[in-house]
Amino acid sequence: MGLRGSFGPLDWLILAALLVGLTLLSRSLSRRQKTERDYFGGSRNLPWYAVAASLVATEISAVTYISLPAIVHRPGGNLTYLQIGLFGYVGARLLVARYLVPAYYRYDVMSPYDLIERRLGGSGAAVRKTATGLFWLGGVLAQSARVYLSAVVLGVLLHRELAWLESATGLPPHVAAVAAVIGIAILWTWLGGIAAVVWTDAALFLLFLVGVAVSLGVVVWEIEAGISTTLAAAWTEGKFTLFDLSASLSTPYTLWAALIGATVGGFAAFGTDQLMAQRIFCCRNARDAQRAVVASSVSVLVSFAFAVVGIGLWAYYEQAPLQGVGAAMVAEQPDRVFAVFAVEAVSVGLKGLVVAGALAAAVSSLDSILAALAQTTSSLLSTRIRGGDGLRLPRLLVLGWGLVLGVTSLLMDEVAARYDALLDLALAMAGYTGGALMAAVLLALAPCGRDGRGFLWSGPLSVLAVFAVAWHQPVAGWVCLLGGAVLFGTWLRSDGRARLGAGLLLFGGVALVLALWRWAQGPAGELLAWPWYVPLGAAVAWLWGLGLSGRSEKPAVGGRVTLPPSAAAGEGAGAPSEAQQGSC
Repeated sequence: MGLRGSFGPLDWLILAALLVGLTLLSRSLSRRQKTERDYFGGSRNLPWYAVAASLVATEISAVTYISLPAIVHRPGGNLTYLQIGLFGYVGARLLVARYLVPAYYRYDVMSPYDLIERRLGGSGAAVRKTATGLFWLGGVLAQSARVYLSAVVLGVLLHRELAWLESATGLPPHVAAVAAVIGIAILWTWLGGIAAVVWTDAALFLLFLVGVAVSLGVVVWEIEAGISTTLAAAWTEGKFTLFDLSASLSTPYTLWAALIGATVGGFAAFGTDQLMAQRIFCCRNARDAQRAVVASSVSVLVSFAFAVVGIGLWAYYEQAPLQGVGAAMVAEQPDRVFAVFAVEAVSVGLKGLVVAGALAAAVSSLDSILAALAQTTSSLLSTRIRGGDGLRLPRLLVLGWGLVLGVTSLLMDEVAARYDALLDLALAMAGYTGGALMAAVLLALAPCGRDGRGFLWSGPLSVLAVFAVAWHQPVAGWVCLLGGAVLFGTWLRSDGRARLGAGLLLFGGVALVLALWRWAQGPAGELLAWPWYVPLGAAVAWLWGLGLSGRSEKPAVGGRVTLPPSAAAGEGAGAPSEAQQGSC
C-alpha cells in the first residue's frame, strides 16, 4: 500500500517538456564551446544577472528546497536558520566582492587554486595540488549528501513509478533515483560546459520558485482556519522566532554562529570553493563579477519563502494529521514531509510543477560541482588551460566525476543518521575542507614573506581537527592519531627541512587534534555545530601554515592586493608582472 495520490499524464507531460527544453538549451550552447577555456570559463562573456541566478540556484539546491520546510514544520521548529543567510552569507558576499574578485581578475586565473600557484612561486605547484585535492574531498562529500537527499525526495514523489521499475528490473528505488539525478546533471554539463550550467541554473532557479509558489498556494487553499488565524497560531507556537542568542557551540542556528561562523564559512564557500567561485571567472570583467556576487544575496528571500512553506505545512498537518504510509515515512525520515505533502495534497498538473522544482533544485547544484571538479582536474593535469585544447578530456572528466558522486551518495545513509536534518548534513560536509581552502588562498595573498609550503601539512591537519570534533566514536581517535603520524612522518622526510621549532609546532598541532577529539568525548557528548567547522579549520590551516612555511624566495610585495585602474574600471586585467608575483 502506497501514498495517496500519484503522478498523472499531465504531470509527466509537464516534467518531460521542461527536461527536453533544458536539454535543447544545453545542446545549443555546446556549439559555442571550442576550447577548454570556453568550456570552463564561458568565454568570459556571461551576463552578471545570469551568473547571480546561477549562484542562488547552486546555493539553494534540493537540500533547502526540501529540508528547510521540514526543519520549520517539526515540533519546536522556527525561522532561526534564516540568521545564517541574513547575518552571515550576505556579509560574506560583500567581503568576497570587495577583496577576492579584484584579485582573481588581476591575476587572470580560472580558479582560486590557479591563483595559489601564481602567487606562491616555487612551492605554489605543490600547494595548489594539496588545495585541489582538499576541494575534491569537500566537493564529493557535500554533493553526495545533496544527491542522497534528492534521491530520498524522488523516492517519495515518484514512489509508484519507482516501485514499478523495481518490480520490472530489480533496480532498488533509491539507486534508480540517484541514477536519474546524476544522469541529467551529467548530460547538461557534458553538452554545454559552464555556460550550460549557468543558463540552465538560471532557468532552474525560476522553476523552483514556481514550485515553491505552487506549494504555498496549495497550503493556503487547503487550510480551513484562514490565513489570519493560522498566522496567529503559528506566532503563539513560536514558529516565527528568528533570533537565538544562545552561546552554545553545539547549537547550529544561533546569532553568534551566524555572525562569526557563517560569515567565515560563507567567505570560504563563495570565494575560495570552486563550486561557487567558478562563476566569478565567467563574467565579462571584475565589476560584473562583483555585481553577480552581491546580487545573489537575494537567496535570503528565497530561503524565507521555503521557511514559510514549512509554517504552512505545520498548519496543514495540525488540522489533518499525517496518517498511514505518509506518517510512517515522515517518522522514519522527517525531511520527507514536504514530499509527502506534494504527493497527497497537490493536484494533478500542479504536482508536476512541484516535482520539477525539486528536480531543478537537485540538478542545479550537481551540475555545478561536476563542472568545478572537471575544471580543477583538467587544470591540474595540463598545468594551465590552453586555448587550443579540445573538449574530449573535459567531458570525460565530467562523466568520471558523475560516476564517483553517484557511488558515494549511495554510502551516505550511515553519515545522515548523525544529523537532525539533512540540511545540516550537507552544510557540515562542506565544512570539513572549507577552512583549509580559505586559508590556502589567504596564505597566497598575504604579504607575509612566507612561501606557503606549510600548507602541505596544515591543510590536512585542519581537516583532521574538524573530523575530531565532528565524530564521537573511539575509532575516530585512532584515525586522528594515524593521520597525525602520517603528517609528521612526511614532514620529517621532506627535503631535509627538519627544523626543531617547526617539528615541535607540527607535533603540537597533532596534539591539538587529539585534544579536540577528547573534548568531543565529554560526558555531555559535546559536539561543535557545523557553522564553526570552517572557522576552526581556517584557524588551524592558517596558523600552522605560517609556522611551518619558510621564507619566500621573493620579498613580499605591498600590503593589500589592489586592482589596477583599468581592471577596476571593468576593462579586464591581464597577467601580473613578475614584481607582483610570489608575495607570501
